Amino acid sequence: MWTPKKPIKGQVEPPSGHGDAPKRRGRVWMWTERLLLASGVLLVAVYAATRIDSFLGSRAELRNFAALESTAATGQNDAEEQAWPQAADSGSGKAPEVDFRLWDQRRLQAYRDNLAARSSAPLGVLRISKIHLEAPVLDGTDDVTLNRGVGRIAGTARPGEPGNMGIAGHRDGFFRGLKDVAAGDAIELKTLEGTDTYIVDRIQIVTPNNVEVLRPGPVPLVTLVTCYPFYFFGSAPKRYIITASLTREIKSGSENSALSPLAATSSSTRRNHEQSE
Repeated sequence: MWTPKKPIKGQVEPPSGHGDAPKRRGRVWMWTERLLLASGVLLVAVYAATRIDSFLGSRAELRNFAALESTAATGQNDAEEQAWPQAADSGSGKAPEVDFRLWDQRRLQAYRDNLAARSSAPLGVLRISKIHLEAPVLDGTDDVTLNRGVGRIAGTARPGEPGNMGIAGHRDGFFRGLKDVAAGDAIELKTLEGTDTYIVDRIQIVTPNNVEVLRPGPVPLVTLVTCYPFYFFGSAPKRYIITASLTREIKSGSENSALSPLAATSSSTRRNHEQSE
């Protein structure tokens, strides 16, 4: 026959449900660990996807520029063969303007689509041999653009235009190596018109609202902009600025090696530095 268990004399009986508290704490810790593990896996996956997109996207943009360069060279040869004889017959020194009135609508739409594709194509390729950098130069500085290349800052000069061309890039991406660039180093900007070589004149660290660094100078300039410090968690408080002046132009196979006064000074400084080493 079952009889209720009597407490031993002097022993305090634990309150009802007292043994469930450690179990509840154990379950809370278990789910917390799972949540943290899942968050960590998700962050790693996002980072990996971003890096893969950056690598594949930049390679695709470089191939796009190479194809556009090849197409432009072929189209230029065809245009010279077809348009310039007509211009010569008319006695004009310019190629005739295109008359769209007789164009088929499908052909006209294809032409417009091609112009739209060209407008979104890379503006050029930025190369800094010292840090083994080769990145497509795109138009804009949004996150998607800067993940696939470096971007021209709105309001600054375009390739081939006089003024100061501002180019931005992520410090943890394409512009990480800018920390190893020094005065006198060469920067190449390749476009469909040719290749321009710039020499680094100045490196400075400024606040984000300092737009004076993008002002035009007496010679064509390229200004590279990235966040600083290079190794900093969160939004960086400063901007790392590299300013370089044009020293040489190579246009359509012809080279113009005339140096501007500022560029000549930079080039001379670089040669003296190399000799001293």
